[in-house]
Amino acid sequence: MNMMKTIQTGDAPQAIGPYSQAMKVGDFVFTSGQIALTPNGVMVQNDIELQTAQVMKNLKAVLEAAGSSLQNVVKTTIFLADMDDFAAVNTVYEKWFDAHKPARSTVAVKTLPKNALVEIECIALVEAPIPD
Repeated sequence: MNMMKTIQTGDAPQAIGPYSQAMKVGDFVFTSGQIALTPNGVMVQNDIELQTAQVMKNLKAVLEAAGSSLQNVVKTTIFLADMDDFAAVNTVYEKWFDAHKPARSTVAVKTLPKNALVEIECIALVEAPIPD
C-alpha cells in the first residue's frame, strides 16, 4: 500500500519544475513553496502585500485539495527576497491564520523563482482521508 499521494489542483498555479504542489503522507501534507503566481500562471505585481496574499490563496487551495486547511498547519517556512518586508508579510500572513499560530521559520534569500518577493511552504495535518 502506497502511503504517499501526489496533490494536484487547478485552483493553484502548476509546478514550474519537476515537483508537485504537495505530497500527502499519512496524516500530513507537505506543500511545495508557493510564490505569487495566479492559478493561470501570471505573476502578481511587484507589491509584497499583494504577493503574500496570493501566496496564501495558493497554499489554501493546495491544502484544501489535500483534505486539510490553513487551520491545520503546524509549520510554515517563509522565504523573503528582502528581510525589510518582514513586517508587511506578517501583517498579511496573520490575517490568514487568525488566532491559529503555527510554528514558523523566516529566512532571507538572494533570489526566488520568477523574481518573486516571497515564497511560503507548509506542513499540515490532514482532516479527512483522500479517496484513491
